[in-house]
Amino acid sequence: MTHARLHDPTAPQMDRRIARPAWKGPRALLIAAAAVVVAGIGALAWMSPAAGSLTVRRADLEIASAARAPFQDYLPVRAEAAPLHTVFLAAIEGGQVKTVSAVEGAEVAAGQPLAMLSNPQLELDVTSREASIASQMGDTSGRELDLQRNQIGADQALAEARFNLLKAERELGVRQRLHDQGFLSDAGLLPYAQEAAYARERLAALQAGSAQEAATARRQADKMGQTAARLKNNLGVVQASLDALVLRAPVAGRLTSFDLQPGQTLKAGDQVGQIDSEGGSKLTADVDEFYLGRVAVGEKASAALDGRNLPLTVARVLPKVTDGRFRIELAFQGAQPQGLKRGQTLDVKLVLGDTRPALVLPNGAWLDAGGGTTAFVLDPGRGRADRRGIAVGRRNPDQVEITSGLRPGERVVVSSYAGYAPFQHLILSGGGPST
Repeated sequence: MTHARLHDPTAPQMDRRIARPAWKGPRALLIAAAAVVVAGIGALAWMSPAAGSLTVRRADLEIASAARAPFQDYLPVRAEAAPLHTVFLAAIEGGQVKTVSAVEGAEVAAGQPLAMLSNPQLELDVTSREASIASQMGDTSGRELDLQRNQIGADQALAEARFNLLKAERELGVRQRLHDQGFLSDAGLLPYAQEAAYARERLAALQAGSAQEAATARRQADKMGQTAARLKNNLGVVQASLDALVLRAPVAGRLTSFDLQPGQTLKAGDQVGQIDSEGGSKLTADVDEFYLGRVAVGEKASAALDGRNLPLTVARVLPKVTDGRFRIELAFQGAQPQGLKRGQTLDVKLVLGDTRPALVLPNGAWLDAGGGTTAFVLDPGRGRADRRGIAVGRRNPDQVEITSGLRPGERVVVSSYAGYAPFQHLILSGGGPST
């Protein structure tokens, strides 16, 4: 069957070729496919874990926001009550405990005997030394007696010379009058004049010698006096060594750490107990060495006791660090609390500075693992937390001051970083994080 083409007088006489759009060509399709591949690779790179990353469940993390808030600069410590003053007891001389006359915890008076020691060798030595000192003291006394006798003899010689001079001058005076009256010749007067001159010269010589002897005697007497005083002092020391066998309380107070038993042997210098002052207490506390540069004498504190806050002041800082801690002593301000026992512990709040605004995060285990120098900061757009360097300042049990590395509002992982040390990124998966 033959079909005839219908003739449209308005149609053109020839068919026209229609051009294909450029975006549907093979080249365009290749470009589009390449773009899709690149986009896929980029998305895969965006979503794939970065090097040094670890995938963790969001629910296992504790996350908090850095915020500006009032920072309370204080440090809680556990303090122990101690006597305000303590005097330690030590054995001055060694020996064996003979008797014990006081018990642990007793209140004692100054000078009260606490125990007596026995030391036969010391007693023998003391007896020998006492005899030697007594002999030396006897020799000194003998020399002093000789000096006194010599002085008496010199005084007697002077007195006799004065008397002889007086007698000679009186005889010369009588003879001189007889001579002047012509009853006595010059030859008869001469012997009396010579006798008076001799008596005068002898008295002058005795007086000069006596002055020298007196000066020498005074020097000797001073030396012997010093020797006698020294010997007397030595005798007191020797006798005191025997007295030291009796252990006495040096001050009044309560006897503690005293546990002597009869027959026990002590060496010189052995500590045997202590006496604690009554009616006064202080608190001692060990503080982490991190705060050594921030705790100073005079800083304020408070202690909780029976529902009261007792004001305290730092009275002493002992800077020696032992096992990472140093010790402080705190004194009560005002009246001493009643009923506070030695060894009783109190919670103390040590104020280190004024309260002022700061950028803070919760204090926690994340600081210990990171050393306070890094933190994992959330990147919400990428679903991960990146390690970032930070700097921290003051701390209290609840807060830590962030001095650099964070901005207000940034969210930080504040749970423990244990096990995260090798990683720079935490990829978050699962449910939402705790806040």
